[in-house]
Amino acid sequence: MKQPEELRSHRWFGGGELRNFSHRARSRQLGYNPEEHLGKPVIGILNTWSDINPCHMHLRERAEQVKRGVWQAGGFPLEFPVATLSETYQKPTPMLYRNLLAMETEEILRSYPIDGAVLMGGCDKTTPALLMGAASAGLPAIFVPAGPMLRGHWRNEVLGSGTDMWKYWDDKRAGLIGDAEMSELERGLARSPGHCMTMGTASTMTSAAEVLGVTLPGAASIPAVDSAHHRMAAASGARIVGMVWEDLTITQVLDKRAYADAITTVLALGGSTNAVIHLIAMAGRSGIPVSLADFDAIARRVPVLANIRPGGDWLMEDFYYAGGLPGLLSRLTDLLHTERLTVTGRTLGENLEQAQVHNDDVIRPRENPVAAEGGVAVLHGNLAPSGAVIKHIAAEPHLLTHTGPAVVFENYGDLKKRIENPDITADSVLVLRGSGPLGGPGMPEYGMLPIPAHLLEQGVRDMVRISDARMSGTSYGACVLHVAPESHVGGPLALVRDGDLITLDVPSRVLRLEVSDEELLRRRAEWTAPAPRFERGYGALYSDHITQADEGCDFDFLAKAGHNPEPDAR
Repeated sequence: MKQPEELRSHRWFGGGELRNFSHRARSRQLGYNPEEHLGKPVIGILNTWSDINPCHMHLRERAEQVKRGVWQAGGFPLEFPVATLSETYQKPTPMLYRNLLAMETEEILRSYPIDGAVLMGGCDKTTPALLMGAASAGLPAIFVPAGPMLRGHWRNEVLGSGTDMWKYWDDKRAGLIGDAEMSELERGLARSPGHCMTMGTASTMTSAAEVLGVTLPGAASIPAVDSAHHRMAAASGARIVGMVWEDLTITQVLDKRAYADAITTVLALGGSTNAVIHLIAMAGRSGIPVSLADFDAIARRVPVLANIRPGGDWLMEDFYYAGGLPGLLSRLTDLLHTERLTVTGRTLGENLEQAQVHNDDVIRPRENPVAAEGGVAVLHGNLAPSGAVIKHIAAEPHLLTHTGPAVVFENYGDLKKRIENPDITADSVLVLRGSGPLGGPGMPEYGMLPIPAHLLEQGVRDMVRISDARMSGTSYGACVLHVAPESHVGGPLALVRDGDLITLDVPSRVLRLEVSDEELLRRRAEWTAPAPRFERGYGALYSDHITQADEGCDFDFLAKAGHNPEPDAR
């Protein structure tokens, strides 16, 4: 156990030099008495609350519950407002700013008198960003997930945010419902604080955080407005104080086994394809190489057990009542590293000792899975030399082996102008380029390309769609995503032309452009690189240092090995 004089914050407050005197004097200016903070762990609460992030609209209140836990355990809490990445509003995509929040997290933890950190987030990019920064900083840290919102409702139907938005928007475009119904749906789709309650990116990544061992057991599944969420926040505040005294850092928790278990869990959940990019980046910050091959290898032996939309029938509130993530993990223990340490100070296996499943349809037994293999497949071929991904459990099965003529869109603006082309058929393969990490910029969630209205009217609800973009984890369909290298840097996607035949063969893990090598070489010689998107500022920094999708889209200078010196606090 640490002694008070061994606390990191002691270097700011506990010495007899001028700077130590100054730090104590400024603490009195803030209204703090010496006995409130001297000799106590200083806990930084990094809060991504803002007025424009509905997923986090309750985190200002939850921060007070975290503080309550810190005080009760004998710590000293300090709240830090950090960048909020709102999936709902931030354009072109919060993915452009994930690394910015990761940088902010790392530098706040390094530069202030912080002994341990509570990380508060949940909206898609905030979870990986906070954990990437914390992993690089290496201090004791615990994550408090924002929690899913309540189920949506419309008339007599239960709605899933995102998933049912896409469904009913297509119904409107097909002429099946009108403005009156859409107005009602608008009011019922998202009706409480919290992130999406489907197995979208938010729930996928908070679940990944839980199995990584950086949350309290069961934390990721608790609905945002449930009183259990209040109690979890307070308990997390208390636990981080214990972690500081025990010198239990996030680095000790995030080992190779933890990331393998996170991949296993994401696949068993039928989770978002975005988790592939985020987990590769997160593991890189821990100095652990993770690749697309790891996802595909694990997917072949992990069944999908979570029957949650968009790949299943239920929602996160149902998942919580059915036993939550501990319940699901209790059915995967032979595939997990249950001996590894978590932030509780206990092993993953010890955390699961009391786990139960209360509904075998929401969390399926191994003998009755939603799918026999994990929900994400990794594809390779001459169209994706560095790989691409597809969430095949959310696609119509007949499209998983398909060859069709390409209809190519240069960018999202071009797509919106020409998607209603009457020559597009159900067999066409819609191709969107210019939407990757550099081309998007930031890899926007354009990958669920809309189906032309004339096909929707005929009852078509899925087509093969290919892009270097991402898609929302709440989306569905035969959408091939994250094609790497992206078209903006001259990847083969840049060479596709209208009418080219493209073959998708998910069972064989193949994505192939049926064009000869000689013809592709000729087209490459004619290709001209697009002009840079940014001339200055963060965008220019991003463009100079962003890696491709198969590498996690981190900044190369952040992903590299090495440690920065501790600041001189004197």
